[in-house]
Amino acid sequence: MTKKDIAQEFLKLAANGHCHEAFRLYIGKNFKHHNAYFKGDADTLMLAMEESTRTNPNKIFKIHHILEDGNLVAVHSHLKQTPNELGFAVVHILKFESDKIVELWDLGQPVPKEAINENGMF
Repeated sequence: MTKKDIAQEFLKLAANGHCHEAFRLYIGKNFKHHNAYFKGDADTLMLAMEESTRTNPNKIFKIHHILEDGNLVAVHSHLKQTPNELGFAVVHILKFESDKIVELWDLGQPVPKEAINENGMF
């Protein structure tokens, strides 16, 4: 499996309610998460992902682009907590040591109802 494959599988498992499996398979020791709204450890992130799945069981997560550069993988995706909402454009940046994710950054931007830019977000 490539780092891109691992990143994709990790995010899809987590988004589809299989957080424990995603973390067991793909998260390395001393994992760090960089999100201003959560503590930076693996357990906190996993619990937040589980809560999101319970709250939003019909979540839609679609990957549009995956880029790999050395030990970093960037994933550009569209996340909708419910099928009827516009959702967010999200970029996850995952840092690897061997085949394990050791750091994760996530950045999101709401998809506007009416966009000025004619090219879209995806």
